[in-house]
Amino acid sequence: MAATLAGRRLILQRCAAAAAAGGRWRLLGTTAEASSSPGGREEAGGGGGDEIYLKKPAAAAAVTTRDETSVAMPMSFMTGSVVGKRFYREATVRRADDGNGWSVMLDYRTLKSPAKRPLKLQSRTLAMAIAAEWEYQEADGIRPFTMPLMKLACTALERVPLTRKKIIDNLMKKFHQDLVFCRSPDDNELTVGVYQRQKEKIDPILDWVNTEFGFKPVVYTSFFGGKQDEGLANAVETVLKNTTDFELASIDAMAAAAHSLVIPLAIFRGKLGIEQAIELIRLEEDHQVDRWGLVEGGHDVDIADLKVQMSSAVVFLLLSWQL
Repeated sequence: MAATLAGRRLILQRCAAAAAAGGRWRLLGTTAEASSSPGGREEAGGGGGDEIYLKKPAAAAAVTTRDETSVAMPMSFMTGSVVGKRFYREATVRRADDGNGWSVMLDYRTLKSPAKRPLKLQSRTLAMAIAAEWEYQEADGIRPFTMPLMKLACTALERVPLTRKKIIDNLMKKFHQDLVFCRSPDDNELTVGVYQRQKEKIDPILDWVNTEFGFKPVVYTSFFGGKQDEGLANAVETVLKNTTDFELASIDAMAAAAHSLVIPLAIFRGKLGIEQAIELIRLEEDHQVDRWGLVEGGHDVDIADLKVQMSSAVVFLLLSWQL
């Protein structure tokens, strides 16, 4: 587990560096140029429905087309299991065939989603970051858990368009039990410290919700949650309905990690940064750590995992906004 999280943190650092240093990834401008890239095997995987499928270039063709040379990731990519050895020399980006967006290339092969559709991205910067995830895969295996941006891109391109209503409905069902609406009792020695931290850190977010959406949130102490004003719920749902598929994929991922919809919306609207959000999410647990100490292999792993999940979703959101 610790090695897995370390790998995920490393790949995020490398993604950020790659996105900042645009010259690191060569841009392929033509089909001929793409097809002349060396390296890569024609086949990978050991058979069965989860093998990596590479369409072999026609031997007689002077110039292969990208329809003949593509790689589609198996569905197991979305589950996190190792999907086979590295079968390419380099990852690059190039203009999509129709000139609208960017494709990720593994040597001369166009990268495709698990549904075998080209992974076409509107943001060149995001495409470069995903190429960075592929570039830093080791020779002995492709590890999806070190590629959070790739996974989010597949979600945004394939899952969100088909299940947008269901995603929004699920987010709204959990909205009334949002982390920021739950307040610890102030009349108990064990919880008064948490209550004071919540007053200091969370009250400004509740004030922001009131200003942003025009309704004052209800704060409750019940373990089973409370009920927010219908007007507030409708206003939040309207924001979700007006998001792009990439924005909704990012918000949904953050909400799952944060046990909160308000925190992702505050990030989406520029109210919170990553570190502030993580502090709010971990407020109660950090209080317990301060009081009783940190459990190695427990608290530290949870913290690292939360940072990876939140940071990757925020990076994905920000890069999707860039050209």
